Amino acid sequence: MDALTLFGFAAVLFMLVCYVLEDRAPFWTLLFALGCVASGVYGFLQGAWPFAMVEIIWTFVALQRWMKLKRRAEPGA
Repeated sequence: MDALTLFGFAAVLFMLVCYVLEDRAPFWTLLFALGCVASGVYGFLQGAWPFAMVEIIWTFVALQRWMKLKRRAEPGA
């Protein structure tokens, strides 16, 4: 397994772990967004730009979800 494949595997595995833990705290949703960025970078480096574009879109979706969850978790919200 080369370094790029290992990076892609780690990025997607990180996303999976964060997705599973998202219900615990908004922090995990933010980390999921970070995993989406890493996965998108992998896609671009690997040459799979359609995959990378979808991951970048997922990044924005996850960041929106994180901001909404963070607002709900704030005291007095």
